[in-house]
Amino acid sequence: MIPQPSPIPLAPVRLPGLLVLAMVWLALLTGCGPRRADVVVYAAQDRVYAEPLLRQFEQETGLRVAAVYDSEAVKTVGLANRLLAERAHPVADVFWGNEEFRTRQLAAEGVFRATNGWSAFGWRSRRVIVNTNLVALPDVPPSLLALTNEVWRGKVALAYPIFGTTATHFAALRQHWGSAVWEAWARGLVANQAFVLDGNSVVARMVARGEAWIGLTDSDDFRVVQAEGAPVTVLPIGLETLLIPNTVALVAGAPHADAAGRLREFLAGEAVVGRLVEVGALEGAGLAATAGQTLQPDWERLLADLDDTTQRLCAIFLR
Repeated sequence: MIPQPSPIPLAPVRLPGLLVLAMVWLALLTGCGPRRADVVVYAAQDRVYAEPLLRQFEQETGLRVAAVYDSEAVKTVGLANRLLAERAHPVADVFWGNEEFRTRQLAAEGVFRATNGWSAFGWRSRRVIVNTNLVALPDVPPSLLALTNEVWRGKVALAYPIFGTTATHFAALRQHWGSAVWEAWARGLVANQAFVLDGNSVVARMVARGEAWIGLTDSDDFRVVQAEGAPVTVLPIGLETLLIPNTVALVAGAPHADAAGRLREFLAGEAVVGRLVEVGALEGAGLAATAGQTLQPDWERLLADLDDTTQRLCAIFLR
C-alpha cells in the first residue's frame, strides 16, 4: 500500500505563525545569532554541492553567507512556500533553485524582482534508471507508457509526483501526451504496484539494490549510485526526457540587494557551472546540444494547469 505523507501545497501558510517563524529566522541571520549574514540564500541545490561553493564565495568576496536548505522528500516546495509567505517581509536575498518550474511559478507570484529577476544555468535531466543485473537493455520499454504493463508489476520506482522534479516531469508529460492518456498512465502505475518513494535519491538506491528493477530519477542521483559501483545504467535522452536547469533569482525587496547581485553573478558564472558539472550535480553547461530532442514544455500552460494537475496527482497517489 502506498504510504501517505502530508501534501505541502505551493501556497502561503497562514499567518501569524509563519510570520513569527520568519522573524525568528531574520533575527538569527542578521545579528542575534552567533554570525551576522551579509546575504541570505534559500538553496534547493543539494547541500553537499552548494555549501563548498558558498564558502568559496565567502573567501573570494569577504561577504558572509547564511544558507537555508530544503529536504529531499519535499524538494523545492518547502522553500517555495516560505518565499511566498515572506513576500511582505523578505528574509532571503537569493533563491538558488534546482529546477525551472517552481522558479517560474514564484516569478509569476511576484516573489522576484520584476526586471531581470531570475536566470537559468546548466542542466541535469530526468532519467530512466535500470538495474542491469535484472533487466536486459533490449527489454527496456521504449516509452514510459509501457511501465503500466503487467511485466513491470511491482518493479517500478518513482518519487511522489507531488513534489520537486518528479512533479514537473509529470506535468510536462500531461502536456505532451494529453490529459486522458496521462491520467490513465498515472492510475496504471498505482494499479501496477509501483513503489512511490520519498525522493529521487531513494529511487536510485532502490534500483541499485535490486529492490526495484527500473525507476524514474534525476541524473545526479543516478551518478551517485553509479559511482558507488552499483549495477545501473540510464536510458539515453529522448522525447520523454525533461531537462532541468538550475536557477538563481533575486528576491523582490531583499534586505541585502547589492550582495545578492554579487552572489547571483557568482553562481551563474562559468567557473561554478563547470564545477557543478565536474562533481555530477549538473550534466552540462549549455542546452544547445540537446535542442529539440527532449520535452519542450509550454511553461505558461503548465502554470495555468498547475492546480488541476496537482489535484489529480494527489487524488491518484495519496491514499
